[in-house]
Amino acid sequence: MNFYSTLTSMRVPGTGLGTIYLFPWAIFIVFILLILVLPVLTGTLGTLVSDICFNTVYMDPAYGGDPVLYQHLFWFFGHPEVYILIVPAFGVLSQILSGVAGNMIVYGDPSMVLAMGCISSVGSLVWGHHIYTVGLEVDTRSYYTGLTVMISLPTGTKLMNWISTTTGGVLGVYTAAGCLFMVLILMMFTTGGTTGIVLGNAAIDVALHDTYYVIAHFHFILSLGAMISTIVGVLYSQEVLVAGSPLHGSIIYIHYYIQVSIGITMTFTPMHLLGTNYQPRRVYEPLDNYNSWCYLSSLCSSITTISLVALSFLLEFIFYFPFPVHY
Repeated sequence: MNFYSTLTSMRVPGTGLGTIYLFPWAIFIVFILLILVLPVLTGTLGTLVSDICFNTVYMDPAYGGDPVLYQHLFWFFGHPEVYILIVPAFGVLSQILSGVAGNMIVYGDPSMVLAMGCISSVGSLVWGHHIYTVGLEVDTRSYYTGLTVMISLPTGTKLMNWISTTTGGVLGVYTAAGCLFMVLILMMFTTGGTTGIVLGNAAIDVALHDTYYVIAHFHFILSLGAMISTIVGVLYSQEVLVAGSPLHGSIIYIHYYIQVSIGITMTFTPMHLLGTNYQPRRVYEPLDNYNSWCYLSSLCSSITTISLVALSFLLEFIFYFPFPVHY
């Protein structure tokens, strides 16, 4: 409500909703999503706690309850929650791209607002693609498959607008540390979105459900998008707002290449291969033929974690010494 009140009542005089930046728009869309889905989550948890603690039978099939109802209600919140986390990352990325490319606004600014709204609204209607294996009817599966594929249209619009924004920009800024991470977001988000279309197909998802493929898709989209966008925002704010010029520190570049080339890429790429070979998730030991891939993924995950911890210490050092540092 605070974000909504700020955007609607505390804008600069003469500033309309059509002239504000994309990041405030992203926060406004997230506010709408939260208003819609949080009551559903509250009711779902309430019925679940009631079944456990007070012996009600909302989810008990022996007394006419429906255990699938819980999955529907949970994923009605769970899937929009992905957009609650990733839409602000869209706003951060759009804000930074317009700055580092030397443009005042993102290419196709109104279409970017519309794309974020379409992604969030359509994404709130496709929760059923998480539960294809519970026995949904063919028509219901077709509905969720079609809507899931439709999300790729506004997503493609955003990607093309981001790329178009950089066209004709100042090429020198692409050596800045924040821009390197921004390229990482575009690559990983494109990869994760493509695998999401694959999983959105009911016929394929039945085979890949609860495999490592799902884990790889989720982390390419959400963990990398939300996490790396936070890093980009911090780096950009330090470079532009605090230091006044890009950080060309060799330590940041080394961290970037270790995190991207070794850590992130080699953590989740093997998971796609494991998933297509039906390696189930949530198991203690991997299949015998794929031990090496699982060990490689675990090792690179540790490298990613260490690199993120190292980056946090580096950023803390930078903020204590807010001047351009050349290593």
